[in-house]
Amino acid sequence: MFKLILTLLGFFWLGLLGALLGFFIGGSIDRAKSYGIGGINPLANAKRQEVFLATCFILMGKLAKSDGHVSQHEINHVEDFMRQMGMTQEHRQQAITQFKRGTIADDALVAEVCQEFMLHCGQTLHLRQTLLTYLIVMALADQQLDQAEEKTLEQIALHLSYPSAQFRQLLEMILNQAQFAQGRPASQSNTEEAYKALGVSTASSDQEVKRAYRKLMSQHHPDKLMGQGMPEDMIKVATERAKEIQAAYDLIKEQRPTLK
Repeated sequence: MFKLILTLLGFFWLGLLGALLGFFIGGSIDRAKSYGIGGINPLANAKRQEVFLATCFILMGKLAKSDGHVSQHEINHVEDFMRQMGMTQEHRQQAITQFKRGTIADDALVAEVCQEFMLHCGQTLHLRQTLLTYLIVMALADQQLDQAEEKTLEQIALHLSYPSAQFRQLLEMILNQAQFAQGRPASQSNTEEAYKALGVSTASSDQEVKRAYRKLMSQHHPDKLMGQGMPEDMIKVATERAKEIQAAYDLIKEQRPTLK
């Protein structure tokens, strides 16, 4: 309604330029009235969630088979992943089907899957980074990252328009965050890993450490991720990542009284 009215008024007062301005402004008002200010069309959000889940499990399958075989560690990881999400039996079967599809996927299918993801979810850096994070964790399921897995991850990152330097930094952060996974007590000896888990170093200032910590925690905030289209089931997994980041930051605080 507002889009039509403002388009006509804009054309009357300012010609074609006014019509274009009225079209976009009126469209924004109509969306705000329908879904709330800053809201996302529920249909578009549902599509994002569907694409995110499918992409995640297909690429997990591709990663698992990248070294020629799917290990029991990788199967257990996917099982734990689905259990952690609290999937229904129907969604669980869909996820297994997508995973199996990924194990036989060629490079062309991977490119197609990533292209579909970018179409629906690519506008949001947090969703791209979260997807890559889950895939890196998948590759580390057997406690090591071999060359074939790393090469596959690099190819996926490129398809997701993730700069190489940013990918390398993310990879190092995830490798070190894994040191603070639930059930693995932090010790004084892995302080350096704690800094790397936040993407900083021992030479970083207190302000830089705090900024890096807050940025990472913001990226894993449930409300923000859900607002950007992450499936609700996956929020539980994101919360576990936040716990690892918190554990790393807590260890740094023990070494830096000025952070308290």
